[in-house]
Amino acid sequence: GRHLPATRMVLTESSMALPLGGTVPVFDLPEPRTSSKVSLGAAMGEKGLLVCFICNHCPFVVHIMTFLEGLGKLLHEKGIGMVGISANDVVTYPQDGYDAIAKMAETKLTSFHYLLDEEQDVALAYHAVCTPDFFLVAPDGTLQYRGRIDDSTPGNGKPVTGKELLAAVDQLVQTGKVSIEEQRPSMGCSIKWKPGKAR
Repeated sequence: GRHLPATRMVLTESSMALPLGGTVPVFDLPEPRTSSKVSLGAAMGEKGLLVCFICNHCPFVVHIMTFLEGLGKLLHEKGIGMVGISANDVVTYPQDGYDAIAKMAETKLTSFHYLLDEEQDVALAYHAVCTPDFFLVAPDGTLQYRGRIDDSTPGNGKPVTGKELLAAVDQLVQTGKVSIEEQRPSMGCSIKWKPGKAR
């Protein structure tokens, strides 16, 4: 019989490999909640776009889920779009499959587009490796910030403030770019790659 996947967490840090100032990869992915597709261009706000690689069950995402829901509303008010992208292998992890993402987008993550990267090509193009992994993009499609939202992780007792990401957001809104030189990697569970798919 098919053995169940181990639930052991593989802790991973952002690769930080997508170059700042470079043009980010475009995407056009299904949004299970609406049964439609959402592209980078359609999701882009007047002031920019936040791309988050997340999933339903990772403890590091669950830890910031309430923050993410509020973040979608806050960014919308600032003129910045937001998409969440789940790229986990839906065969091995059905809890991150199409129907599960639709349900999550109807209940806990309602304030932004929650998309499914079933082929994992978008995650690979962004060099995304963990959940959560964040990419803040200017209206011209250039990457301005990548890494973590703040220094809070499950169990370290620090509150989720999002202060590092929000500082970058404020710069982007005010000046059209982010000049923060010290950007720290996010940390979380590794993206669950299909066999033979990861770099």
